[in-house]
Amino acid sequence: MHKLSFIVVALLALVSCTSSQDYTTGNWKRLSDFNGKARTDAAGFTIGTKGYLSGGYYGKEALLKDLWCFDMSDGAYGSWTQLADMPDGAIARQGATGFTVGTKGYIATGWDRAANDYLTDCWQYDPATDSWTRMDDFAGGKRRYALSFTIGDYGYAGFGYDDNYLKDIYRLDPTAASGSQWTIVSAFGGQKRMGGMAFVINDVAYICGGTNNNSDAYDFWKFDPSASDPWTRLRDITNTNSDKSYDDKYTTITRTFGCAFVIDGLGYVATGQSASTTMRSDYWKYDPAKDLWYYKWDGDRLTTFGEGQKDTGGSARVHAVCFSTGSRGIITTGGSGSSSYFDDTWELLPNEKVKK
Repeated sequence: MHKLSFIVVALLALVSCTSSQDYTTGNWKRLSDFNGKARTDAAGFTIGTKGYLSGGYYGKEALLKDLWCFDMSDGAYGSWTQLADMPDGAIARQGATGFTVGTKGYIATGWDRAANDYLTDCWQYDPATDSWTRMDDFAGGKRRYALSFTIGDYGYAGFGYDDNYLKDIYRLDPTAASGSQWTIVSAFGGQKRMGGMAFVINDVAYICGGTNNNSDAYDFWKFDPSASDPWTRLRDITNTNSDKSYDDKYTTITRTFGCAFVIDGLGYVATGQSASTTMRSDYWKYDPAKDLWYYKWDGDRLTTFGEGQKDTGGSARVHAVCFSTGSRGIITTGGSGSSSYFDDTWELLPNEKVKK
């Protein structure tokens, strides 16, 4: 009887040792590697189940203007296809911003490295004809590292850097007559920023991250164009409440040149770097219903970027491209340091567990 009791106690101890603390939440699955040149600082947009990536930098002072499509629905790992380059009238660029309106994608602004000049042009890509059309130049003027998002029938772009940190934002109506496609949006009351992030949940955009005067921008805002006052400041992304524990690690959320996407009504930010150039390999999950960020979910730590059940080795990075469908979040390309460029592609499966 004593031996049986000992066995039962041992089994209970074993179960306790293999509790949820032995796992992390969120599996990073490696998908089909990008077929083009490894690069950083490209721009991208998502139409349906296809992600599009254009431009960027791959060293040797060389910029790119090619366009690639990642078909997420092609098998278990997706596939890449090269499409029409941006036309002769479009300058090869890095640091541009990309967004989608309806069934067409847009690439705007950026940096012409060869001329050391910022750009203001905006180009529309139509996948039905595999062709590019020049739209009105971005009304806010030249810049790089702007952020952008889409709500309804409009695209929005703004912030960024033109030798000054910026905080203006403009709306694109692609159906408007030439010369009136961009209109300014009501004033934003927060910090200037370049390299910030945006994601959209239920037709509300959330703006976070970026660098302002070499410091991490910590204010967090939502933008609802249907409201009389469209801008609402949410909880700052910093440890401001000494009596509560929810924000104890919030200082590790702020980042620049990271990726943001939405999966099933929750926002995610991943990769990027702090203003002190510390690379971020963690990711955080945001619940808009509670206005809270999480680095743990159901008691488990969220899995580090590139740490998966079968695949490991996804390096921390900046200037990656993110594809977001609302139910899938995918990160590809990017860079680390001055000469490391990536061509791997990763998808976050947020509900899968990974054994430590």
